[in-house]
Amino acid sequence: MVEINSDNPAHSANAITGTRPGHDKESRMSTIPKNNSETVAHTPGRASSIGVWILQVVLAAIIAGGGISKLAGDPVMVDMFADIGAGQWLRYLVGALEVAGGVGLLIPALAGLASLGLAALLTGAVITDQFVLEQSPWLPLAFLVVAAVIARARWSRTEAVVGTLLRR
Repeated sequence: MVEINSDNPAHSANAITGTRPGHDKESRMSTIPKNNSETVAHTPGRASSIGVWILQVVLAAIIAGGGISKLAGDPVMVDMFADIGAGQWLRYLVGALEVAGGVGLLIPALAGLASLGLAALLTGAVITDQFVLEQSPWLPLAFLVVAAVIARARWSRTEAVVGTLLRR
């Protein structure tokens, strides 16, 4: 048997619906935290975080592999840098930067900075492929887009790392 207290309209409505005072649907809705677009935009979901990590691992393997082949003196790389005409020192520099960038992509605190550095390196590769080697720049351009996606996804951590470095 439900007792209705007619002196308090909220209690009588709650008694009819079977809810306790302060626990009706409207009260519960007002206590649910509301997300604003800024909060949602800067807190990636689990699936997108996993996706970015997959991009990081794949790009790291490809870029570091290319860097290792440059440092090891792969004849194709030696010939390519001879065609560029800047000397073999550039092959060693690019190879070292690629290995460092690939490793940096796998370190959470450095992933954003590494992707920015790789984006700059890949911009140079696109320009070199197009105007110096006169070959298709699509592959380094695709890697550049992936590096930019990673840089954007890791931007908040990059800002934090740079802020920490600047305060020292």
